[in-house]
Amino acid sequence: MSEYINANLETIMSVISILLLILVSAIFSGSETALTAASKARINQLQKKNNPRAEIVSKLLDRPESLIGSILLGNNLVNILASAIATSFFIKIFGTAGVVYATLIMTFLILIFAEVLPKTYALQNPEKLALFLSPLVRILVFISTPFVMIIRSIVGFFLSLFGVKTAPTMDEDAADAEIRGNIDLQHEEGVMVKNDRDMLGGILDLKQMGVEDVMIHRTKIFALDVNLDTDELVSEMLGNSYTRVPIYRDNPDNFIGILHTKDLLGAINAKNGTAVEIELEGLFRPIWYVPETTSLQDQLNNFLKRKSHFAMVVDEYGETQGLITLEDILEEIVGDIIDEHDHALQGVRPQPNGSVNVDGHVSVRELNRAMDWLLPQDDAISIAGLIINEIQFIPDIGQAFSFYGFRFEILRKQANKITSIRVTPV
Repeated sequence: MSEYINANLETIMSVISILLLILVSAIFSGSETALTAASKARINQLQKKNNPRAEIVSKLLDRPESLIGSILLGNNLVNILASAIATSFFIKIFGTAGVVYATLIMTFLILIFAEVLPKTYALQNPEKLALFLSPLVRILVFISTPFVMIIRSIVGFFLSLFGVKTAPTMDEDAADAEIRGNIDLQHEEGVMVKNDRDMLGGILDLKQMGVEDVMIHRTKIFALDVNLDTDELVSEMLGNSYTRVPIYRDNPDNFIGILHTKDLLGAINAKNGTAVEIELEGLFRPIWYVPETTSLQDQLNNFLKRKSHFAMVVDEYGETQGLITLEDILEEIVGDIIDEHDHALQGVRPQPNGSVNVDGHVSVRELNRAMDWLLPQDDAISIAGLIINEIQFIPDIGQAFSFYGFRFEILRKQANKITSIRVTPV
């Protein structure tokens, strides 16, 4: 009788031990998934609100190798122990065949209840589960740290044999790529609209783009000669859409100052509406010159520091290459800013057959934004420059080329300047 009771008690203890170990394994699996999937941004916000568990999660995430190592160590220990107990239990009942039964049953139990189920729940509620389990995981990490350090040393040794070096921290490029990847993923899943994606991407692009990428080229600058009659100059000033106009003397490259419309109107008002007696040169503001190698992010910061909206861009020889305004930089983030004096993006004309007629001066970035394309922007600023950079010669009218998933047909040119292209997605 006592042997029967002992046998039943042993069976019950074995079953309870296996179930408890599977439960512990499920906790390990769920905590691993929850902590790795938890949004660092959300945890950071909770941390700022003095949430104590968010503080624990943040510290755990700061040491990912120790965290993952401790969880994997504990998870493997309980899984192996549960399998060993199950194997011993089934061998006593079925003999040698018990090994097969134990393998099949434990594989099913561990896969369903210790892996798939807890990880699925953790993926659906990562922050909630991470906050709930963080105190327990912190204790586990503290206890297993010496063992994890030994394991990491062994792993590092074998990796070094193959010439693999582990990066201690994420570099700036990797962090930038991760943010861009998240933005694109949110857009593809329909959570984020195109305009929001473009704005966030535009902010990230500022440090990678120079002022030369968005400046108004010197050949397109609206500027006036100081030698013009005062009435004519005033008429030209008030007849255009710009509030700040560069003024030159004799040569369009010989700029002597910037004339602001508000200053001009104030001077006219002071002369009772008469422009003839105005001393124009006294109204000119000094020109701020910036090198063309300046990044857009640095130039934006410079605009804010100087409380200025306008600068001329020069090359390494001091020659004027163009002009850059605060609005030009902001448009790289929010898109074209159109007011009552501006015009929408010119030079992009979609056709009924799906092709797009594009003026050669249109920038690749503007075309990508307008048509939601992914033409490369690193090697050329304008669409004409992109074609010439790719084919390495000046094409003739009627020639067509296919690259980057598009067909480019030359429609018009003026001397060596490509003025119109038909772009068709292949």
